[in-house]
Amino acid sequence: TVFEAIGAYRAGTITLEDVARGTVVRLRHELPTAQVRDEQVQGWRYQLAVLANVVAKEAHAGIGLLADRFFAIWGEADAVKRKADLEAVAVDTLAFRDPYSCTDGLDDLNAHIAASQRFMPGVVLAREGEARHCQGVAIVDWNVKGPDGNARGKGSNVFELAPDGRIARVTGIWG
Repeated sequence: TVFEAIGAYRAGTITLEDVARGTVVRLRHELPTAQVRDEQVQGWRYQLAVLANVVAKEAHAGIGLLADRFFAIWGEADAVKRKADLEAVAVDTLAFRDPYSCTDGLDDLNAHIAASQRFMPGVVLAREGEARHCQGVAIVDWNVKGPDGNARGKGSNVFELAPDGRIARVTGIWG
């Protein structure tokens, strides 16, 4: 798809190309002088950020619910169901980092979750507040409660999302 715009000082072409990871947008903005061109740079940065945020806000509108599903998996005792639940919310190559783990892939994370259940039985991980996100990256606050309902910790996760909306990377920060 090609769109052409011609203004008093500018002519441009926008080309959209389907690729495996989504769409490549190519912009060609023709201006009469280097000075006029250079004056447009920050305007384009701003406009492209606004566009990216509008698209990402729509594409990732359910990030809070996705985080809820991810947190609930940490309480799933059945390893087969836990793996299926992980596959539903995350890519196979999910990288998970926090002060207590460094895992790569769903099998590695599944084993880590099993170990955390063994050493911290009955804890519940839950989202606290609304997810905040920008262009495919979200910050989600959480808390951990023990089986007695008392707080055991809190922190934030940084979720990086894959083009299909599943989780590609998580970094957990305690405290």
